[in-house]
Amino acid sequence: MIKDNPVMKKWVAKGEERVGQLAQQLLSNETFVSAVQSVAAKSVQAKGTLDAGLRSALGAMNLPSTADVEALKTKVEDLERMLASVESKLEQLPKAKKSA
Repeated sequence: MIKDNPVMKKWVAKGEERVGQLAQQLLSNETFVSAVQSVAAKSVQAKGTLDAGLRSALGAMNLPSTADVEALKTKVEDLERMLASVESKLEQLPKAKKSA
């Protein structure tokens, strides 16, 4: 196989060494690091703008956002807990009447 070939192993090792050197050179270059940081910051900002636009568009179409669905889910879970509590109290009523 190619992996067992000593010439290929040597080329792969040399390529890995060269890639490591290139990465080290790039990371030591302040201009490159600043550019990467700038791109990352602008990406985060663009995502925020896109999210705000989507929330606005969903609102205009009277469709719920993920946050709206999560809030509704929380309210439904609260109601289910309250109903379970009321049901258990109602079940205890006949027992309390029999023992009285």
